[in-house]
Amino acid sequence: MPELPDVEGFRKTLASCAKGRVIRRVEVRDAGVLHGVSGRRLRDALEGRRFTEPQRHGKWLLARTGDGPILVLHFGMTGRLVCGRPDDAVEAHDRVLFTVAGGHQLRYRDQRKLQGLWLADDDSDVEGLLAGQGPDAMAVDREEFEAALCAHRGKIKTVLTDQSVLAGLGNLLADEILWRAGLRPADRASDLTQAERRRLYTHMRRTLRLAVTAGCVPPRDSWLTGHRDDPAPACPRCGGPLRRTRMAGRGTVWCPRCQPDGS
Repeated sequence: MPELPDVEGFRKTLASCAKGRVIRRVEVRDAGVLHGVSGRRLRDALEGRRFTEPQRHGKWLLARTGDGPILVLHFGMTGRLVCGRPDDAVEAHDRVLFTVAGGHQLRYRDQRKLQGLWLADDDSDVEGLLAGQGPDAMAVDREEFEAALCAHRGKIKTVLTDQSVLAGLGNLLADEILWRAGLRPADRASDLTQAERRRLYTHMRRTLRLAVTAGCVPPRDSWLTGHRDDPAPACPRCGGPLRRTRMAGRGTVWCPRCQPDGS
């Protein structure tokens, strides 16, 4: 599932492929990914305009067109943006194609179609779409982060992945950050000490910076993510066996040695 680093990568793809270029053609191959807008309206609103600098909030991407409408994208579990050329073979899961000046084509590709594209007329429409989102995990300051943790009695992993609390963190990032911070996913957020909250914030920032550079949560040998799907996963730090469970419907991995019970 795309998380904040993936969507930041899609933002860069959009900027390098289409920023400043006139949108020559919008081809909707599957209207099932459109929300609140028809294919005809999307074409009429965007063709002839130029994409300007895109923005990201959590897992949402905002493709602006100057003072015109704003294309809002969410990638669900399998969505992505790819840049190619108009004469490239169209793949089965290419849902919407944006042909821009200069011989480039931006494609919204999505297998499962769990989210998709919206069209906002202005910033007030964007605010409505993102009204349920918390602060962006890359932009939140430490005081706001700590206050959010103190206000929630739920399990820390559940709180971290709640987009209304903090926007952008998903399953892989939450497990990775908690492992690096030495905190067990089932610990209650409101029970963390100030030192633990600050440690968690520091490791969140560091992990996000590294993952954004990689364009994803990288499955490296030195990362928990690199071992979570092994048949007999071992902790890359201490070598002990990793534990697996489900938390709020998500597969959760942690190291009982490096993340001792905080109760």
